[in-house]
Amino acid sequence: MYDTSEKYSSLRTASAVAQVKTSKKVMGLIKDNRIEKGDVFEAAKIAAIMSAKRTSELIPHCHPIPIDNIAVEFSTTPETISIHVTAKTVWKTGVEMEALVGASIAALTIYDMVKPLNEVCEITGIKLLEKAGGKSDFTEKFDKPLRACVLVASDATSSGKRQDKSGKAIKEEITKHGLDIVEFRILPDEREEIKNTLLEWVNKKIDIIFTTGGTGLGPRDVTVEATKEVIEREVPGISEAMRSFGQQRTPFSMLSRGISGVRDTTVIINLPGSSKGVKESLDAILPGVFHIFPMLRGAAHGKQ
Repeated sequence: MYDTSEKYSSLRTASAVAQVKTSKKVMGLIKDNRIEKGDVFEAAKIAAIMSAKRTSELIPHCHPIPIDNIAVEFSTTPETISIHVTAKTVWKTGVEMEALVGASIAALTIYDMVKPLNEVCEITGIKLLEKAGGKSDFTEKFDKPLRACVLVASDATSSGKRQDKSGKAIKEEITKHGLDIVEFRILPDEREEIKNTLLEWVNKKIDIIFTTGGTGLGPRDVTVEATKEVIEREVPGISEAMRSFGQQRTPFSMLSRGISGVRDTTVIINLPGSSKGVKESLDAILPGVFHIFPMLRGAAHGKQ
């Protein structure tokens, strides 16, 4: 079963269609509600709703998900019934299979209700029409890769007493999203040194800076204070999203003081010091956070 624990919930929709081809005689009986087993359209609608909600019990690798809405519509020609099923959820994974199962079972229900007539009946054209939602819907496209810098703040790591894992985790994750890592630096927990490095990178017009370490409550945790001296505008929603996502996985997420903000056109984001915290925080904000750049460059929302 595919692991969706690293995903965040978003609005997801999917629409599917299935067709039942039969004779004009049968279509006439269906429309006149003269099928012995009952109202064909009503039965097929109920079957679509029931089966869509139970998809995870029928398809082995499907996750059980909360279904917020299932809409079933029918359209007809003299010899064809088209069943359109649209499913909607706010969850970590899509509802394509729910829509497809709903349309398929509705078609089978119609087949079952008309088969005693011994007329031509065929199920065909089962397919996904469209789907929306998930990270792919929030991906920005840029003419040139975003330029990124990574700063690790740690006395132990800078002195060689501890191996860096968090910085490497950042580089691995952001590279997947096409960022160009311009510079990587490990510093001790010294407020002025961290501040001056951030300013140096801002002056080089770096697009985005990720820091890791120094966001806790230890006496030497000063990354947040250094960042506050550099940014001109805070963007609290970024850090709130990371803490909210992390809090669902560990109660310690609430203890992170990390902030996010902007100076000129450079975005600075404080990440936790642990490699696990880094991974979860980036899962929470990527790729959605990249929408900040069209905004900074004066484009309308959703445009560049």
